Amino acid sequence: MDLDFWWLLVIPVAFAFGWMAARYDLKTLLSESANLPRSYFRGLNFLLNEQPDQAIDAFIEVVKLDPETVELHFALGNLFRRRGETDRAIRVHQNLLSRTDLPVTERDHALYELGQDFLKAGLLDRAEETFRSLETGNYALGAQRALLTIYQIEKDWVKSIDIARHLETMGAESLDKEIAQFHCELAQEALQQNNADEARRQLGFALKANPTNVRATILFGDVDATAGSQEAAIVQWRRVEEQNPAYLPLVAEKLMKAYEALGRPQDGADLLITWVDRYPSNDLLDVTYQHIAAVRGPDAARALARSQMQKSPNLAGMTRLLEAQEAVAEEPRKSELELMRTLLRQRTKNLPRYTCQNCGFRARLFYWQCPGCSGWETYAPRRVEPITASN
Repeated sequence: MDLDFWWLLVIPVAFAFGWMAARYDLKTLLSESANLPRSYFRGLNFLLNEQPDQAIDAFIEVVKLDPETVELHFALGNLFRRRGETDRAIRVHQNLLSRTDLPVTERDHALYELGQDFLKAGLLDRAEETFRSLETGNYALGAQRALLTIYQIEKDWVKSIDIARHLETMGAESLDKEIAQFHCELAQEALQQNNADEARRQLGFALKANPTNVRATILFGDVDATAGSQEAAIVQWRRVEEQNPAYLPLVAEKLMKAYEALGRPQDGADLLITWVDRYPSNDLLDVTYQHIAAVRGPDAARALARSQMQKSPNLAGMTRLLEAQEAVAEEPRKSELELMRTLLRQRTKNLPRYTCQNCGFRARLFYWQCPGCSGWETYAPRRVEPITASN
């Protein structure tokens, strides 16, 4: 009974303390809100209504009235940067850094934001210098990521590899895919300089970082072909089927030229027909059709185009089929088919595009690094054809 009695006393006492604490917090909040300028609330209201220009004007007024508002400086600087006014963003963050009473954490934050301002403005040297000053602290990881972005923009692949490895030691996600691509870029440069040994060395590093890297395999074939070793090049390019058959359109033309250089075009034609049957795609069909027509004649090319159209009907395939039928037709049907093919080609010539799976950026050429979002290996190696043509 005594225990029950005490519990009856404890419950109302705890409730009373909670009520008093809530009242104190409410009074504190109201007191702080009363001390804020009305421009602050106007700025927030503009932001909520997606009116950044008016929000900037309101926050500028607040900063003039109360220069000690650090968070408002950050908000104002970010708004300037998002609107493209990098000069004003830089001034805001430099103004913060000029304060001697700024805590270390806030100083690092201001440095990080200033680096982002420089990066957005294209002042890569100043951005690099700023981010390099953030080797420790809460913004060190973000600064290293920004440095990686800078070195990729500058195409400094050696520094990109170093920074990527350093990021992994800091606890970032694995960057093996990107590191392999950086080595491929170095191999590409070496190949352009006719330095086959260096190209092979970099490609070895690429495959060590990412054994599934198709680009390294393709470049190994390019190195062999440049050195005159067509057989070795064919072996490398045929490995793409094992790694990822979706990338076969990227090596089909190279491989056929190698077979032709060896005097074995029929072998190359047989392989391409096998591939296009196993892994149908318009890009692979384009290459196969052209070489089948040259090696085996228009009837074989027409049979190929017809069979592929039956398996996967599409506008590009229809263009090929009309072209094949036109090659063996006689007048006046030949002229009719030519007119139909020309009209269809005009309507569809701009339709197929490589599309980034990360940002949706569309391009006529295949890129290992997306020009839109800078992501690596985000392009599917086949062009996408819309269902209907737009007017």
